[in-house]
Amino acid sequence: MTAIGIRARNLRLRLAGDRDVLHDVSLAAPPGSVLVIAGASGAGKTTLLEVLAGVRPPDEGTVTHGGRPPAPRAGGFGYVPQDDIVHRDLPLSRTLRYAAELRLPAGTPAEDVGAAVRRALADLGLTGVADQRVGVLSGGERKRASIAVELLTRPRVLFLDEPTSGLDPAAGAALLGLLRALANQGTTIILTTHTPADLLRADSVAFLAPGGRLVYRGAPEGLLKHFGTDSVEEAYGAAAEAPSVSNEIEGPDEQPIAETASSSTSELPKPIGPLRQWWLLTRRSAEILARNRLSAAVLVGSPIVIIAMFAMLFRPGVFDPGSLDPASTAMICFWIAFGAFFFGLTYGLLQICTELPIVRRERLTVLRLGPYLLAKTAILLPVLVAADALLLAVLRLLNRLPAAGWGVYGSLFGTAVLASAAALALGLLASAAVAEPGQATLMLPLLCFPQVLFSGAFVPVPRMSGLGSGLSWAMTNRWAFEALGSGVRLDERWAHGASPMGPPLLTSYGDTFAHSAGRGWLWLGGFTVLFLAAAWAVLAHKCRRAAR
Repeated sequence: MTAIGIRARNLRLRLAGDRDVLHDVSLAAPPGSVLVIAGASGAGKTTLLEVLAGVRPPDEGTVTHGGRPPAPRAGGFGYVPQDDIVHRDLPLSRTLRYAAELRLPAGTPAEDVGAAVRRALADLGLTGVADQRVGVLSGGERKRASIAVELLTRPRVLFLDEPTSGLDPAAGAALLGLLRALANQGTTIILTTHTPADLLRADSVAFLAPGGRLVYRGAPEGLLKHFGTDSVEEAYGAAAEAPSVSNEIEGPDEQPIAETASSSTSELPKPIGPLRQWWLLTRRSAEILARNRLSAAVLVGSPIVIIAMFAMLFRPGVFDPGSLDPASTAMICFWIAFGAFFFGLTYGLLQICTELPIVRRERLTVLRLGPYLLAKTAILLPVLVAADALLLAVLRLLNRLPAAGWGVYGSLFGTAVLASAAALALGLLASAAVAEPGQATLMLPLLCFPQVLFSGAFVPVPRMSGLGSGLSWAMTNRWAFEALGSGVRLDERWAHGASPMGPPLLTSYGDTFAHSAGRGWLWLGGFTVLFLAAAWAVLAHKCRRAAR
């Protein structure tokens, strides 16, 4: 692709309290050049980089990429944040393989994908650690791995936030040499740095003073003369007192790239479609889960432990007509409903918050949130289906459930699966809403207690206060409990059973179990869709807010 230049005019960005983070910044990076943004800590380097990249809008001023407004998701764009944002549970080569399949154009042959991965590894000196898990790499190696993700596609413009931090001088110099080679091949490079040597390897330098003022814009050779210092290190101190530079930018304005046939937007590669992206994200999530042995063990082992406790809680034969125990039958239906809910909620709670920075990074370019959420569902729902089937099978084999045909157990199984699906969607929503795994853990009791109290099992819905009855409509556990009770025909068993508790208990529950199980299924299915849609909206908002 033809190289593009970047131009910014009169950029201003304020935080709360009208404090300027950027103050009237104007600069330009010609096509195929290397621009370094320098300045003391807190001067606004990262903020300026984000604004130039188009991932954060300014309050005032304009930014153009090749004469057009920034469009990171249009293709040909790379952004490397300061943190090492890559999956740590996979080997480095697998991490880059998934990243390449996600970013490279639709229809790219497998051998070309492999070649792109090998080239990125070689360029950044990572070939020797390609088979090692990312989590065991050194800090400098993870930094280079994060950069390698963006080099897979050889972007037209590449933004890097302190790419040499954590690298030794030799590795930093080698990385700047690689970026110089990319610029010579047509990639426009803009990076921030705290390393003085990086400034001397750039085509131009933008130096910021505290308050986001641009106090130098020009060639590296003129930096010391401009500030009247003998070293770059001394320039950092002198910059605080230096006046802002003029907003006049040298060079003619760029024509929009769409006006030039050789560099039209038709050159931008077509990204993979949503179905292909869903399948790729599903495979990646499955491999991450399989390689994290502790998570996989908890995923498989926790239902087994809970099922064992359920089996010990109730005595056998409580559904037998001759020894019917109405209270116990209601509690068994409730705990099956709650078990299905608990499985789904706990599986979903840690799925998104642990990789939210990766979601934000990939969202800048290629990630679609719909396929991402559906990939999480596709990985976890089969495990939940197996857990629900095991729960029902064990309880029946141990005579904690009645002898009945396939119709009854098909109804119970369908209810349990839908209850787990709704809880999984709620867990994903909560995981998207919190900021870190610790907060997700705190959400667990807050989400479980209302489901217990307002499900209608311990206090029947007809006996609740008006406020409690209204709140119960929003509890997925209520609809699972009622559908399970309808599935085993609790009202009929209580009405015709020998126990004297049956009629009074039936009266207290009213028509709770008089409806078909399909009514509960509709509510559970609706909640599943609602929670997934809400999770999508929360993630989209977080990605936009991060940019702001």
